[in-house]
Amino acid sequence: MDELNEQRQQRIKKLDHLRQAGVAPYGARFEVKDRAGLLIKLHGEKTKEVLEQEKIPCTIAGRVVALRRFGKAGFAVLQDGSDRLQVYLKKDLLSEQAYTVTEQLDLGDWIGVTGVLFRTKTNEFTVEVHQLTFLSKALRPLPEKWHGLTDVETRYRQRYVDLIANPEVHQIFATRSRIIAGIRAFLIERGFLEVETPMMHPIPGGAAAKPFVTHHNALGVDLYLRIAPELYLKRLIVGGFPRVFEINRNFRNEGISTIHNPEFTMLEFYVSYADYHDLIVLTEEMVSSLARQILGKTVIDYQGQQITLTPPWRRWSYHQSIIEVNKLDPAVLSDRTQALAAARRLNVPVDSDDSLFNIVNAVFEETVEPNLQQPTFITDYPIEISPLARRKDSDPSLTDRFELYIAGREIANAFSELNDPLDQRERFEGQAAQREAGDEEAHLVDEDFLRALEFGMPPTAGEGIGIDRLIMLFTNQASIRDVVLFPQLRPEK
Repeated sequence: MDELNEQRQQRIKKLDHLRQAGVAPYGARFEVKDRAGLLIKLHGEKTKEVLEQEKIPCTIAGRVVALRRFGKAGFAVLQDGSDRLQVYLKKDLLSEQAYTVTEQLDLGDWIGVTGVLFRTKTNEFTVEVHQLTFLSKALRPLPEKWHGLTDVETRYRQRYVDLIANPEVHQIFATRSRIIAGIRAFLIERGFLEVETPMMHPIPGGAAAKPFVTHHNALGVDLYLRIAPELYLKRLIVGGFPRVFEINRNFRNEGISTIHNPEFTMLEFYVSYADYHDLIVLTEEMVSSLARQILGKTVIDYQGQQITLTPPWRRWSYHQSIIEVNKLDPAVLSDRTQALAAARRLNVPVDSDDSLFNIVNAVFEETVEPNLQQPTFITDYPIEISPLARRKDSDPSLTDRFELYIAGREIANAFSELNDPLDQRERFEGQAAQREAGDEEAHLVDEDFLRALEFGMPPTAGEGIGIDRLIMLFTNQASIRDVVLFPQLRPEK
């Protein structure tokens, strides 16, 4: 019998002993009156004498994460969320049944205790337990060295163990929740309506990405998991909602990396009568105010460098950034032969038959993006990669669009929306031709969306912000898997 099975069998025997003693090993309701963290905050600085005088009662519950026995007494440490508090278990203070429970305790078990606060001889803030209730028996032991669990495979695959072993992980996900709540409050305060749109689409759209495919039996049709809610949110603008947003789950059938997970959380919002310049200001205000609210500052540490989130942030055009970073002659960007030569000189991987646009874009991704550490709005993207954005009045080959980069990665994407249904049809058809040629990420022609546009959409600006990447920034995490509770992994062997 291997060690895990042996320990499990020993714990099952203890479970039987509890039952024989009349103790339910998987208890029912327990009224928790106090939280460990709040007790520490309110009373943790009080002296031994003050605690003895005040005799502060408390009732808490948690998981046993440390256990020391000696004679007819012992200490256990209960983990309550991300906080821990020591409890003192003494035979003379407990009923016979309760003391039987203490003899059957293992690391990982859940108990509830009622007692008074005091300080031990070593001055440790502790609960002197007078009543003990057994709540749940753990049949599996915590992993070896669980209190310093660092194996990423175990941490991601068994997030429940990660949360037990690493209290700081609790803080990351508590911060995640506060950020999302802060975003929601920020937008609602400014007159936005929160909406919900479908997660299964008859036609994938709103982004250039390969979708996941599913099948609806009753309708007898294939459907696609949402890659973006954009086209549905713009239908609502057509319908007369002037400001809408959705905090949504998107699904893209693409690679996994430190900044990509097949399902991820996105904020998308749309504003009637606005353009992308308005969204630049709104984005600066949203992110910087969130930093002040959540972190108490706008200059933050991220992976060894300081990021300044204080507005205003840099604005830099797409083509100008390529020219300045690589010290190129502007003519290179309009001549395929020169662009190919420049790309190879810069060690940018390109194919000899790539189009001019693909070569230039590869140069941007390889040489410009990694240098965008401080918040930067890259503006004026080519129309080839902006099928839903409005053309620039001053140059129809470009669009009224920006992408926000922080710490070398894209955080947000926004543009003045294309509301010309004839132009939109032409671009959809161009994308469909690319799809026929083998580009699985190109758009299909969405006839219903075109019909909506033909009813008239006012001038509108829209934006998507990657929530997971924003949370990575705010919590100083290098991988998206550290801010997603259950990231996608290969099947367990």
